[in-house]
Amino acid sequence: QVQLVESGGGLVQGGGSLRLTCAASGRTFGNDAMGWFRQAPGKEREFAAAINWSGTRTYYADSVKGRFTISRDNAKNTVSLQMNSLKPEDTAVYYCAASRRIFYSSSYYLPVEYDYWGQGTQVTVSS
Repeated sequence: QVQLVESGGGLVQGGGSLRLTCAASGRTFGNDAMGWFRQAPGKEREFAAAINWSGTRTYYADSVKGRFTISRDNAKNTVSLQMNSLKPEDTAVYYCAASRRIFYSSSYYLPVEYDYWGQGTQVTVSS
């Protein structure tokens, strides 16, 4: 059974940092594109960051560029999101996602291109 499990969320003051980790199980994810999406209350799920299978290409939403860093460890089947300089508007449930169908750069940004999703981890940033 394929599973993605996120961890590392919590409550942090504005300007602080958190590191989210997604652990994949059920099969090897070394050939998958991996992404982080987030959903705030009353809003649609939005793209935050993504990384290609080898870790050589990364993609970021403009709202997080320069503050968030995505990375992966294929040997451990994990992907991480280092979040610095957090703002109250970063408050959301953060979801990890995986896909083997992504071939074009534009596809990394689209939730519909991902096949597997985690349950999410809450990130709350206080002002």
